[in-house]
Amino acid sequence: MRERNKAVPAVYLFLELGGRWLFALRKNTGYQDGNWNVPSGHVEKGELPTRAMIREAKEELAVCLLGENLELVHVSFRPGHDETGSRADYFFKTRVWVGDIRNAEPDKCAKLEWFSPDSLPPNITPHVRHAFERMRKQKGISYSELGPDFLKSNGVWMLD
Repeated sequence: MRERNKAVPAVYLFLELGGRWLFALRKNTGYQDGNWNVPSGHVEKGELPTRAMIREAKEELAVCLLGENLELVHVSFRPGHDETGSRADYFFKTRVWVGDIRNAEPDKCAKLEWFSPDSLPPNITPHVRHAFERMRKQKGISYSELGPDFLKSNGVWMLD
């Protein structure tokens, strides 16, 4: 019997405030450090993606989210491109949260910053930039497969 793919599920949060979007500058994580990302994390065993997104927002931003305010806007799949395996990525957006956003993980995040979509920094993690662009162009949920060519052309392929 062939071994099944054990893709790791991950969640990402696009927060909008007044037409600007929140990004976090990664540091000390071992993955894409020095690049901008959005609040994100892995879905833990036994956890549903929306619950994971709520937990990650609390851990990283010290804010509370409600599941009914989360809108799933993009799903993507990335094959294993390093030793950690394949990824199934769930991108949510919201304009509603409770609490004041702050950098609650300064050991992993150099800073938080709000950006206009017309002036995004060039160094956003490739799969997040792709999902952000898809979210802005489409209405409803979109799906994409980010294969080896995409991963290689964006410098994140670590195999071969």
